Amino acid sequence: MISVHPAKSDEWKTYRDMRLRALLDSPDAFGSTHEAESTKTDAMWSARIAAAASSGKDRVLFAFNRDDACGLIWCKLSSDEPAVADLFQMWIDPASRGMGAGRALLNEAVSWAESVGVNRVRLGVTAGDTPAMRLYAACGFRPDGALEPLREHSHLTVQPMSLALGPVGPTD
Repeated sequence: MISVHPAKSDEWKTYRDMRLRALLDSPDAFGSTHEAESTKTDAMWSARIAAAASSGKDRVLFAFNRDDACGLIWCKLSSDEPAVADLFQMWIDPASRGMGAGRALLNEAVSWAESVGVNRVRLGVTAGDTPAMRLYAACGFRPDGALEPLREHSHLTVQPMSLALGPVGPTD
């Protein structure tokens, strides 16, 4: 049974451990690296989650498979475009893939974005015919812009994608 809930300030260790596992498991899916993130102190991890939990502009979500944290997504209101939310750090533990955790995290992230008045949700996904790309497309995300480099010194590219929220146009 998959459930989703927002991260609380005192769950920074769960966030840290999941983020580091994600970077090891799927290094080609993220702009950051395990090498860069693993040097952060516990105080930095704690402060990151505390700031997100209290900001009102960030929403960190965990997916759980029964009692075990198995997925992560970070939602952030854009500072440049107030009607836009960006999704980052989406990852599902390999043992829980195919159980609906990714879709549950996306649904909860989009619901949060709608609840705070956002009209568009953006994300970037490593370009290719991958399970992540197929999930985002199945959830209504569409390519939105040119391919971009994943990070410096990488041959991989990222496809920006977005999902329009709310009324799309006339209904008659």
